[in-house]
Amino acid sequence: MENIFIRSSIKQFEYYKLLGEQTFAQLKHEDFAWQYNEESNSIATIIKHLAGNMLSRWTDFLTTDGEKEWRNREDEFENKITSKEALINLWNQGWSCLLHALHSLTEDDLQKEIFIRNQGHTVMEAINRQLAHYPYHIGQIVFIGKMLNNEKWQSLSIPKGHSEIYNAEKFAAPKHTAHFTDEILEDKQLK
Repeated sequence: MENIFIRSSIKQFEYYKLLGEQTFAQLKHEDFAWQYNEESNSIATIIKHLAGNMLSRWTDFLTTDGEKEWRNREDEFENKITSKEALINLWNQGWSCLLHALHSLTEDDLQKEIFIRNQGHTVMEAINRQLAHYPYHIGQIVFIGKMLNNEKWQSLSIPKGHSEIYNAEKFAAPKHTAHFTDEILEDKQLK
């Protein structure tokens, strides 16, 4: 039987991956390089950072430190990749590495100690660490997308002014147990 924590974590990560992709779908090629100012990150930079982190943290993560010698973290914050296609490919590489690692876990793995920059974590702690880190950056991506698209933005959650309708639909259904992302991820698969 699959561990509930692992299954829930995978669904959470898939949900945030989807939020990023739904934002990308609303953006033009040049939007990926837009920066509010010199000190802020573009979507391209955030994608590079997330992918670099995922590839470093989750490649052979049970046996090697999560901060790999081959990772060039400083380069992740340079706007060198401008092709939307190249950025999406990098995004997918990072997510593929993460999701493959999570799908390979067993319940016994959750209490194993792994290291990130020589600091020990249980596998469960490492997952929780990244469940805080990745959504933080994906929220930045969504916020930049909303700023760039302004009134053309298509909401990724309950649109303003629709809370009552949404809640009425939810409370009209019988009580049931489900992960909150089930309907969202199913809708994506149907499209």
